[in-house]
Amino acid sequence: MKTELDLHDRSLTLHRFPKRSNETLQAWDAGDEYLINHVEELALPENQNIVVINDNFGALACWFSEKHNVTLMSDSFISHKGAKQNLRDNQCKQVAFLSTMDEIPENTDLVLMQLPKSNRHLVWLLSQLRKSLPASCPIIAVNKAKEIHTSTLKLFEKYLGETTTSLAWKKHRLVFSHATAQPIHAVDPMTVWGVDGENIQLKNLPNVYSGESLDLGARFMLQHLPQAPELKNIIDLGCGNGVLSIKMGQLNPKAHLTCVDESFMAVESARQNLIANLGEGRDIECIANNCLDDFKPESTCMVMCNPPFHQQQAITDHIAWQMFCDSKQILNQGGKLLVIGNRHLGYDAKLKRLFGDKNVKLVASNNKFVILQATKNPAKLGAKQ
Repeated sequence: MKTELDLHDRSLTLHRFPKRSNETLQAWDAGDEYLINHVEELALPENQNIVVINDNFGALACWFSEKHNVTLMSDSFISHKGAKQNLRDNQCKQVAFLSTMDEIPENTDLVLMQLPKSNRHLVWLLSQLRKSLPASCPIIAVNKAKEIHTSTLKLFEKYLGETTTSLAWKKHRLVFSHATAQPIHAVDPMTVWGVDGENIQLKNLPNVYSGESLDLGARFMLQHLPQAPELKNIIDLGCGNGVLSIKMGQLNPKAHLTCVDESFMAVESARQNLIANLGEGRDIECIANNCLDDFKPESTCMVMCNPPFHQQQAITDHIAWQMFCDSKQILNQGGKLLVIGNRHLGYDAKLKRLFGDKNVKLVASNNKFVILQATKNPAKLGAKQ
């Protein structure tokens, strides 16, 4: 796996976050290289104010911080951590960090953007750029050519302004735009809807997973969440909009609820949803984090999670494995991990490897999903993780 980005007689050493000894995925892609090559050809004067949006692990921030003032905007806690790690490792200049819910910085000279996967997130970003930028400020976005559709360009033209594209290079294409469109009505960042068959209303900020309807996995999980008076604290790992925590809070009104996600928008959506559905006085905590980093060992009785199998644009199972390992570490003796996943992902084998064959059971299944429960056995405390 390549870790050296070599362009224009410069070299950067870049790693994904968290660093893994057996990493198979690069910390940058051809889209980053295309943006770097294009901007280098522009021969910009030094000390430009450059806003970089959705910089996966900081490749663009590291590159452009050498000569310019860089602000990195991302909804991803892991992207922030990865960028900070790579900036430090390459002894780069300081960079400002913002989430994509923050205001676009004033006096921006150039915007570089990796296009987000979600159209809702894209519309939000374009509307904020249109609101904040002068028409003279170039916006250059990049994505795989096959992901830049006519509908994508129409969103740029509607919410931002005149838009053109480049030729494809290494299967990527650049999108060029300026904030020249007539102002339109402000875009509401929240999408609000109720859960069928449940007394639950959900607010969803633009980058929340399945923010326009309840995903099938969560719907199935809602039917099989436990009601148990002994549950004093429950962690919802990869919480999204917090729907599972809300249901667990309704079933277990005395339990302390902790929602954890790597998306800042998910964490804020979950916080607002738990307060709205469970009441102001409820004992809750909502945290942006990399899985369960820095949680106290043996400190909780239940973790529930619906692990993602994507990190940025890449398909990977290491996030699920990290979630399972972290969960085992912070569970009390006899504590339970409740997991839902697609049948084909084989989570049962991973959980049995970690918790022991006898400590993993099937809670429920249908033709698409399985729900598994793994119990931390006191006799296995010394087992290697």
